[in-house]
Amino acid sequence: MTLSGSNRIALVFLFDLAAALAAWIGGFLLRFNFEWPAGYGQAIALGAGVLLPVHGFACWRAGLYRGLWVFASLPDLKRVLTAVGFSTCIVVLYTALYRQPPVVPRSLVVLYPLLLVAVMAGGRAAYRMWKEHRLYGALIAQGKPVVVVGAGRGGAMLARELERSADWRVVALVDDDTSMWGRELGGHRVAGGVDSLPEVLAAEKARHVILALPSAARETSRRAADLAVQAGAQVFTVPGLEDVMSGRVALSAMRPVQIQDLLGREPVRIDTEHVQGMLAGRSVLVTGAGGSIGSELCRQLARFQPRQLVLFEASELALYTLEQWFATHRKDVSIVLLAGDVKDAARLEEVFAQYAPEVVFHAAAYKHVPLMEVGNAWQAVRNNVFGTCRVAECAARHRVERFVLISTDKAVNPTNVMGATKRLAEMVCQAFHARGGSTRFQMVRFGNVLGSTGSVIPKFQEQIARGGPVTVTHPEINRYFMSIPEAAQLVLQAAAMGSGGEIFVLDMGEPVKIVDLARNMIRLSGYSESEVRIEFTGLRPGEKLYEELLADAEETLETPHPKLRIARSRAVQERFLADLLAWLAQEVPVPDEGVRQALKAWIPEYVPSGGGRPSLKVIANSEAGRMKRVS
Repeated sequence: MTLSGSNRIALVFLFDLAAALAAWIGGFLLRFNFEWPAGYGQAIALGAGVLLPVHGFACWRAGLYRGLWVFASLPDLKRVLTAVGFSTCIVVLYTALYRQPPVVPRSLVVLYPLLLVAVMAGGRAAYRMWKEHRLYGALIAQGKPVVVVGAGRGGAMLARELERSADWRVVALVDDDTSMWGRELGGHRVAGGVDSLPEVLAAEKARHVILALPSAARETSRRAADLAVQAGAQVFTVPGLEDVMSGRVALSAMRPVQIQDLLGREPVRIDTEHVQGMLAGRSVLVTGAGGSIGSELCRQLARFQPRQLVLFEASELALYTLEQWFATHRKDVSIVLLAGDVKDAARLEEVFAQYAPEVVFHAAAYKHVPLMEVGNAWQAVRNNVFGTCRVAECAARHRVERFVLISTDKAVNPTNVMGATKRLAEMVCQAFHARGGSTRFQMVRFGNVLGSTGSVIPKFQEQIARGGPVTVTHPEINRYFMSIPEAAQLVLQAAAMGSGGEIFVLDMGEPVKIVDLARNMIRLSGYSESEVRIEFTGLRPGEKLYEELLADAEETLETPHPKLRIARSRAVQERFLADLLAWLAQEVPVPDEGVRQALKAWIPEYVPSGGGRPSLKVIANSEAGRMKRVS
């Protein structure tokens, strides 16, 4: 039989009244060694008559009937103490005012509240224990054994929730706080620090780890995830504690740890007020708007209230995808969807004349290194260099306020056609800025972005899903990585702080070995390397072992933002732009080798790999591509 809410409250109210009566009479019994005190009948009866209605009122005012007993906790104990305190004041007054012999023992002032707290709080705790055992007792010792990383608030909340799950069984916790080692949290032992995780997993025969570090530094989470993955465990993580406490998401809403979590990059914080001032109320054009970076740029730009977003893209499908995203998520943003090619001068002129963009983000480019190296070198030049010239010319002619080129770390000491064309595109922007005029030309250079089209992570995911092998070109190859949203945000920050002519270099953190990336992805997918093997295929045409963020002759200057620096590169020659445009204007396609020779003439630091032969160039610099800083 299920009681209604009002009936349940009535029963709890009666229990509290009975508790007060039991504490009142029990105090007398304790005082007289559990013998009925002769001659005190009138004092007991009169006291109970005064005490019960006052105690009932105190319980009601304290809010004792708003909580559910099955979830009785510290807030409920506070309410109990509030009601008991008020009730005890009545006992003190009664003891002082009742003068008929025999007088009420003064020890009742101490015994009554102690007994009342024990009955009221104990009754609620006992009910919760009985209810939880009835609901979840059968789940104990069931479920997969799991080790929780983190014994703070997040770990305590998670362990409590997992007790009610048939899927999980907490066998131990680990935490770097040495004061917790050897102690218990909700009946679960804190077995040691995060570094002991592999030993704890082996001792408890557990193959699952949950990271309950919602407020910890990213480095701690990454270290724990690395150790768990290396031990062959599947790793899950919980939402941020602020999301849990605000009620936006349940702590039990776990998700598997993703490869992005293992890269350990701290979240980017940008000066939103500065960016807002650059974009709010303005017309913004994004070329290559449907690409990985371009589309994320569009999503980030929508946050800053532009007057309109002009999305210029050669792919019809990409434009449609963008349209659907804005229709679903940002109906409030005015967008213009335009199909077109950045090499088409007439189309660009039409777009600039009609929509008058005030800020341009030029993200359109061919970026796949091996594809551009063999058979497509001239097309890479046409799209990446000639297309940049066309857009930059329109921007200068129409007095655009800012022109931002999205560049790449492959433009530094390039060994491939794609990287060389991006360096040439940077030089084009430098030349346009050197001409003077009202347009500020800026460049932003960064490395690989996680999950971008054609990047290594989607490729590895597909290969693992097929059962392998996972193909890595070289055991020593490494790359810098950042997330697409992080890259887009830093592009906006750089655009807002630039005065023109700068090449901004993003702090890409530490380089990651691709073979380690592959191993971690295999383990995160629940496989071992014996099940999904790694195969080395040799460096591809134009591919470096190491990427650099600065050319050998470049230095960097600090900016107000900790993740942005400015590269000081060599100035372009006065005749550079005219000579380059003359070369680009030829209508006959140029063979790959001819393109390489011409690029070598424009870019002295370009060392081509030789018509498709893999490059084994290793950076001599002991910093292996890390940014050189000048104060």
